[in-house]
Amino acid sequence: MRRSDMAGRAFFCGADMDALPLKEDSGLDFQSCSSASHMCGHDSHAAMLLSAAQILKEHEDQLHGSVKLMFQPGEETGAGARIMVENGALTSPKVDVAFGLHVQPTEATGTIGYAAGVNSASLDTFILNIQGSGGHSSQPQLCTDPLMILNQVYQALNLLVTREADPAAMVTLTCGVTKGGTAVNITPNKAELHIGMRTLDVEAAEYLKQRIPKMIDHYVKAWNGTYELTEFHTPCTFSDQGLCESLVPHLAEIVGADKVHQIPPMTGTEDFGYVTKEVPGMFVFLGARQRGNAPLHSPKMVLDEAVLPLSAALHANAAAAWLQENGRETV
Repeated sequence: MRRSDMAGRAFFCGADMDALPLKEDSGLDFQSCSSASHMCGHDSHAAMLLSAAQILKEHEDQLHGSVKLMFQPGEETGAGARIMVENGALTSPKVDVAFGLHVQPTEATGTIGYAAGVNSASLDTFILNIQGSGGHSSQPQLCTDPLMILNQVYQALNLLVTREADPAAMVTLTCGVTKGGTAVNITPNKAELHIGMRTLDVEAAEYLKQRIPKMIDHYVKAWNGTYELTEFHTPCTFSDQGLCESLVPHLAEIVGADKVHQIPPMTGTEDFGYVTKEVPGMFVFLGARQRGNAPLHSPKMVLDEAVLPLSAALHANAAAAWLQENGRETV
């Protein structure tokens, strides 16, 4: 949306919209009947931004620039925003600043939390496929055991984090997937390991992203295996200090100044970081607590729907106010 008589200052609002491979157990009349469900609130994010689009469209002639809306798939993969940014989401018109939000069902409805600076952890994913040489478990000397190699790699990477990362950097390393084997007396040919590393420290992430592949290479080859390694890297999300100072008063206009506060960075990952890597951004967490207080990614998570009009107003007011303060007319 933009006024035809305005120059190209552009405000960007983002909303994810993908679901989770999770069977819903919320008890709602309209709960998902499939094996996929919106237990991270992304359906609400899309509804919020659609409502904000309607508000902005109705006041389009009052906007002092452009508002660009991103409805993003694939946030749970950590790559949806990257693909959209790579395909021009921040161009034509060129985006100046960005705003995003995420519902938080464990916080009181209408409260807003934000962290200036690093706002959420990076996530570095390593998918390792190990090729060994299978055979009978009674003849290990004739085999190259990929499950043993998998175990060695996983232990080594956990030790790496404890010995080469600053403890103050908050680095976690988790094995989310292991695959391999069919029977107790068979050494398999292949094994698969998925590793996820999170940190709030950019320097630590950059260092460990270089060390982890080297460790994998050395351990697999030490035990005569071969491998394929696939990597995905989702950066930290940053909330720009200046933009936060500019937008907080306009968020407070919607929910009240007493409900807007700074919080510690989130140790989870939000791929809005691909946007804030390119332009100044602000990302906030919006309370939407309902009965039970089930957290995100729980099959019982329920949102307070009173948050829907609030969030639409937050998007629209932030965009319109920033453009009024920073947009300029063409001459």
